[in-house]
Amino acid sequence: MKKSLCLLLAGCLACVHLSGCSGKNQVVNYQDTDLPVTTITFFGNKYEPENVRVIEEIITGFMEENPNLRISYESLKGAEYFEALRKRMASGKGNDVFMVNHDVLLELERSGQVADLSGLESIGRYSDAMLSQMEIEDGAVYWVPTTVSMFGLYCNLDVLKKHKQEIPRNLGEWEQVCDYFVGRGITPIVANNDISLKTLAIGAGFYPVYQEGRQTEAFERLNSGSDKLSDYLRPGFSLAESLLERGYIDAAKAAATRKTSDDLEEFARGEAPFMLTGAWAAGRLEEMAPDLDFEVHPLPVLEDGPLLVINADTRLSVNRSSEHLDDAIKFVEYFTREENILKFADQQASLSPLVNSPPTSVKAIRPLIPCYEEGRVVFGADAGLSIPIWDLTAEVSAGLLSGQTLDEAMAWMDEQAKEGLEP
Repeated sequence: MKKSLCLLLAGCLACVHLSGCSGKNQVVNYQDTDLPVTTITFFGNKYEPENVRVIEEIITGFMEENPNLRISYESLKGAEYFEALRKRMASGKGNDVFMVNHDVLLELERSGQVADLSGLESIGRYSDAMLSQMEIEDGAVYWVPTTVSMFGLYCNLDVLKKHKQEIPRNLGEWEQVCDYFVGRGITPIVANNDISLKTLAIGAGFYPVYQEGRQTEAFERLNSGSDKLSDYLRPGFSLAESLLERGYIDAAKAAATRKTSDDLEEFARGEAPFMLTGAWAAGRLEEMAPDLDFEVHPLPVLEDGPLLVINADTRLSVNRSSEHLDDAIKFVEYFTREENILKFADQQASLSPLVNSPPTSVKAIRPLIPCYEEGRVVFGADAGLSIPIWDLTAEVSAGLLSGQTLDEAMAWMDEQAKEGLEP
């Protein structure tokens, strides 16, 4: 059977085919068949060419097994994607399958717009840690992760070696190294205006709760309004504020720096010893700066060692109102097969959410693995929280970068968290 893929990438060529392309990508499968063809629409925020290539491969494999189905993948970049997703779902014109994050999922679950995926065969292959995020009390599963994303400290090995400095293993060592560089007129940490400070703060703030196994209790108190979010996150954001005050981060520059984009470009120049951003960008950085010798390490934010912030990520959900519900679920079932998960996660410099998965092939992020295996982890957006923590902490980070005081930022965060809780 003859099949082909048409990849319309943002750029001059794409604009010939797409009106208002503005950072938008589409992958459409065209096929010649005598069978009636059903089109499944798939909406996501994975827009980078290297990500789209893997999605193409998975779509192609699905098409080969299901010649009566056609997949159309469309992507948008960054925050624009989640705003578009919200609008589409609110208007009743949502796609059949879509990628979703913790905060948007809270809204869609409350409005009953996502289908139950608990019948997927792949559910039984997920690790216990992932299942703890996916399953809710009545046994329903409204999303499935395809990666375990990690957030770490990028270390420029050449710069550290040149200055005879070591990779920091705890907060004291990190502060010592940063003070050394500040003393020589070098701003040591490249940061962005979204995930850099908030993941550090969430990790440092919630780490004791995770280590003591008090997540359920703590999240119930937060969800009921008995505890304030600042009760947990103030220590982490206080640390973030300290990094700014001590000159470790250029606040004005970071406020205008986009995540896994502008920050990568700055770090790729090879001048700064550290960068705080998502580990999934390691492959992209290697392509941007092939001569840059770097590794991604756990966050050295504790006195007794590092921790790792992770997320059950690149979550797939199915529109409960889809006209092709069974076929949409069939596609998610295929996407979450072990071979597809491994291929997709490895390409994104992330870990597989499945049990007994092989280690990543991306050498730069391997220093993160021991921390992950030892359980020194915190979920950046834990599914047990009914608070839109991912968006709130991004706003707090932006506030601190723009000069807001810690007290002002915490008061705002608590008020917004209170308003965001379900009545």
